[in-house]
Amino acid sequence: MISFGADRPRRRPNLTPMIDVVFLLLVFFMLASRFGVDRAVPLSLPGSGGSYSGPPRLVELSAEGLRLNGRAIAPEDLAAALTALMDSPDDAIVLRPQDGADLQALVVLMETLGAAGFSRLVLVE
Repeated sequence: MISFGADRPRRRPNLTPMIDVVFLLLVFFMLASRFGVDRAVPLSLPGSGGSYSGPPRLVELSAEGLRLNGRAIAPEDLAAALTALMDSPDDAIVLRPQDGADLQALVVLMETLGAAGFSRLVLVE
């Protein structure tokens, strides 16, 4: 009978290199991720105080476009039309997205109005 030698005990795999790689990946992703404050759009809640004065300023956003007080308006003309309806930039502007309105379009609209100097935006359903 042929003998191939004594059976060697099986070696268990060494997990140390794998653990090292996992920790290196963890450190890499922690350093590569973005830490900081996300941008926020300030909004006033309906009924949160303050009074409403002047003519209505209802901006409706739908998939078809913008409407100011029920009339279609181009986005570039909105700031000028709202300025004519307001006594001061602190007057409330009511924003109402319709069904099918894109969330990104709403955020762009709020940022555009904020950049135009309108500071009090009220979002309603």
